[in-house]
Amino acid sequence: MLNYSDPHVALDATFQALADTTRRTMLAQLARGPLSVTELARPLAMSLPAVMQHLSVLEQAGLVRTEKVGRVRTCTMAPKALSEAEQWINARRAEWEGHFDRLGEYLETMKKEAASDGNGN
Repeated sequence: MLNYSDPHVALDATFQALADTTRRTMLAQLARGPLSVTELARPLAMSLPAVMQHLSVLEQAGLVRTEKVGRVRTCTMAPKALSEAEQWINARRAEWEGHFDRLGEYLETMKKEAASDGNGN
């Protein structure tokens, strides 16, 4: 069994869940509010068991919570896992922006040196 207390494993599960178009579609629907499994499955061109498998992946990744009351299973989006993925992406973005800033500074320096060399200096 996977150890979801390990942040890397949890992040891997989140990105794996988000890698599928159907699961992203389901999350987009749930972003508007809770839905029953039947309501969630309605616009999807697949069987209810297939929807349940996708839902299981979303639940295991911590992206969705379900609650069964009587015969109705209601799904709710759980934004914590998305927030953790967003933080990871933002950290990578900041790293790359720093790399690109340094590259830009280096290229500007090289451009100035080339211009001064061309002026006979």
